[in-house]
Amino acid sequence: MPRKFRQDVIHRWRENPVINFENLPFRCHDMYNAGCIKIDGEYILLITIEKLDGRPAIYFARSEDGLYFNIERNPFITSSPDEDFKEYEEMGVLDARITPIDGEYYIIYLAMGRHGIVLSIGKTKDFKTFERMGIISQPDNKAGALFPRKLNGKFAMLERPNTGDGIWIAYSNDLLTWGEREAVLSPRGGFWDQGRIGCAVPPIETEAGWLLFYYGVKKTSGGTLTRIGAAILDKDNPTKIINRSNIPILSPRELYERIGDLNNVIFSTGAILEESGEIKLYYGAADNCICLGTTTLSEIVDFCRNGLEEF
Repeated sequence: MPRKFRQDVIHRWRENPVINFENLPFRCHDMYNAGCIKIDGEYILLITIEKLDGRPAIYFARSEDGLYFNIERNPFITSSPDEDFKEYEEMGVLDARITPIDGEYYIIYLAMGRHGIVLSIGKTKDFKTFERMGIISQPDNKAGALFPRKLNGKFAMLERPNTGDGIWIAYSNDLLTWGEREAVLSPRGGFWDQGRIGCAVPPIETEAGWLLFYYGVKKTSGGTLTRIGAAILDKDNPTKIINRSNIPILSPRELYERIGDLNNVIFSTGAILEESGEIKLYYGAADNCICLGTTTLSEIVDFCRNGLEEF
């Protein structure tokens, strides 16, 4: 019997969006991109929400089942009044990506200020308090995400530098000073990811290698189109690409993904690998709501390996 064909490898939750404006306990302009993690059976999202003053902040949401969330009224991370950070965050903070390392949860986020956009890092042990650590990039670096363990004795981070449109890796001894940068993934002419690309979800360690969900932007006559793809990177040397999807795993198709404050955009900053092998991918749709897609680890790995042959 022939296998049922579907457009995307990621299965949309039938009740999407997971979070829209009606679910919030306050008014806002828009929302997008949710870092996520599961701790002791509880699902946690860090959602970027643009407040009525036009500045984005990062809000905390929790759920027992990963489907229905309660959103806190006050932001978890907002522009800092501290003199060390104020001028770098005065226009807002956004796009939190969460990585657990040695019992603490490190969060890399974008800070917007008079000098442009920079990567900043902070940490928490309980998601009740947040400690800023420092600014870790030059202006206009984006899509920063930590690996969950050291590589060759050093912390490692993926980023999209201001000098190009690809994904790079950088290394650090203290999480604050970064160097030894190398290119990892570049856009591919003629493919869905021919324009700008960047890390979406912090790398997930698997037996096959580091699973990387990444976003790809393509320019069209009607504007830009942002989709999600996947790649497998070598465990010891992430600059070595083992497999890479030739077609996207999730593309804007539904109305809530097509029309919003930023049309035709699917953008993720977090996914959860369950013990069962299921992957929950939380993504922002058209800068208008937060959605959920699911797949399995084996399906994604097979998809990267097979490219267009099976799909």
